[in-house]
Amino acid sequence: MEKDIVNIGKSVVIKGELNGSEDLTIEGHVEGTIQLKEHVLTIGPNGRIKAQVYAKSVIVLGEVTGNVTASEKVDIRDNGSVDGDIVSPRVAIAEGAHFRGSVDMQRKGGAAPQAQAKPAATPAAAAPQAQPAGARA
Repeated sequence: MEKDIVNIGKSVVIKGELNGSEDLTIEGHVEGTIQLKEHVLTIGPNGRIKAQVYAKSVIVLGEVTGNVTASEKVDIRDNGSVDGDIVSPRVAIAEGAHFRGSVDMQRKGGAAPQAQAKPAATPAAAAPQAQPAGARA
């Protein structure tokens, strides 16, 4: 299966909603919303994005202002810049990159069992369990 990759040149300016079902490289300016749920978005070195971004994977070589949500990974490369919050299970920020915002790296289903196991181990939670067992015996 051949992967399609679309390029938006550095002289192109898009304002509004950008949706797609193929990998995309942006060298121009985009303002609004970018949705590539199952594909890779690359913001090239000349790319300037002021948008909410939703993609499978996001590679930043240019500038992004806005929140970035990726189902697999966000990669801010050398000289790349993100001003906004990132939600993704994997985040890589290279030396020389710029990032200002928060990062949420929760994995689906992976962290929840460990978080629930800790409260059960507290003495307060263990004491009520011991009393009914002693009453039955």
